[in-house]
Amino acid sequence: MPDRDARRAELAANLERVRGRISAAARAARRDDEPRLIVVTKFHPAEDVRLLAGLGVTEVGENREQEATAKAAKLTDLGLSWHFIGQLQSNKAKNVVRYADTVHSVDRPSLVAALEKAVLHEPERAGRPPLACLLQVNLDEDAAPGRGGALPAELGRLGDLVARADGLRLAGVMAVAPLGEDPARAFERLASCAEKLRADHPDARMVSAGMSQDLEQAIAAGATHVRIGTDVLGPRPHVL
Repeated sequence: MPDRDARRAELAANLERVRGRISAAARAARRDDEPRLIVVTKFHPAEDVRLLAGLGVTEVGENREQEATAKAAKLTDLGLSWHFIGQLQSNKAKNVVRYADTVHSVDRPSLVAALEKAVLHEPERAGRPPLACLLQVNLDEDAAPGRGGALPAELGRLGDLVARADGLRLAGVMAVAPLGEDPARAFERLASCAEKLRADHPDARMVSAGMSQDLEQAIAAGATHVRIGTDVLGPRPHVL
């Protein structure tokens, strides 16, 4: 299958470049640790995910619940760790908990309640670790409540809710740098939010930040996980 071989070679070259950027950014930040790579596969076919797994990728991210559910069902043999990183409607929580190991977009009490209920009533989660939950932080300094992502002032209460919920584990924070702002400055605010959360919840050490265009700034600010899509997979196809 020459087309499949060509695609595998393309993905391998892209992965090498991205991993090189991550390593270089960690060295520049004088970090002893190296952030983990989550490859975001939104709009790309399950076959690409299978190729990535063969190239050593173990963590994949999805933004759309319906697409993620279908891909995870096709790829159960790969043993991947699935990250759901998109906005999540409470009524879709029961679908996401069937396959996801981590949800990056916990931003309101009603979603915490929905995830807790879904985890406790989903037979497929029996015997699996608690669902790791990241608090999505809205870093827009002019943001109003309810615009996607919790405001920094809301994180303490929200974190306490997750920590008390059965079947959930408070893992840390996630954010996207606002459009038009220096991402370094935005990620500094995220680092401050993460530090405050850890003061009350020392095990909430995960910081999910940085995409193809700003991974260096995120790593400099302490990101433990970066979410890379386009620079690994290329432009998104129009159809799956």
